[in-house]
Amino acid sequence: MLLSYYNENYIEAGLDEVGRGCLAGPVVAAAVILPKNYTHPILTDSKQLSRFQREQLREELQRDALAWAVAEVSNEEIDRINILKASFLAMHQALDSIMSQIGGVKPDHLLVDGNRFVNYPMIPHTCIVKGDTKFLSIAAASVLAKTHRDELMEKLAIEFPHYGWERNVGYPTPYHRRAIQEFGPCRWHRMSFRLV
Repeated sequence: MLLSYYNENYIEAGLDEVGRGCLAGPVVAAAVILPKNYTHPILTDSKQLSRFQREQLREELQRDALAWAVAEVSNEEIDRINILKASFLAMHQALDSIMSQIGGVKPDHLLVDGNRFVNYPMIPHTCIVKGDTKFLSIAAASVLAKTHRDELMEKLAIEFPHYGWERNVGYPTPYHRRAIQEFGPCRWHRMSFRLV
């Protein structure tokens, strides 16, 4: 079972992002503050869950979290500042959104999935490699970010059906790369990435 980072009276916010390795679409990050002593029998890294489980958890987390937010940084911005900076920017924007919510809860500490982060003003953080398999708040952020981004890419697939985004959600599958070779990139592709 996954844990909360603190067993004291601290409020922690978990942060995670999805879509860093994609060839198309935005990078998406989520920030989540769960209630104290929150538990869930299946909550873990979103990649280890079925689509049905992720969607079920999305509903529950959006209902039960003390605060949550999702933020996107566009493919154009990724091309302008690079994917790592864009990932940090998306996490900061998700935190900004939580902090601006009416009656919002300010976290005392941030738990960030991965090994690097850019300091968020006035709130200390801890980076945790594979944090989405270890801590509930990061796993919750993983689920909200992934379900949001998958839904977005599936909608874009209706307008741009050649690339198979309803299946690969923008990741560099052989099918996706062949489609880019055949039809060329579209306005949602990250032109700074190696597309083919």
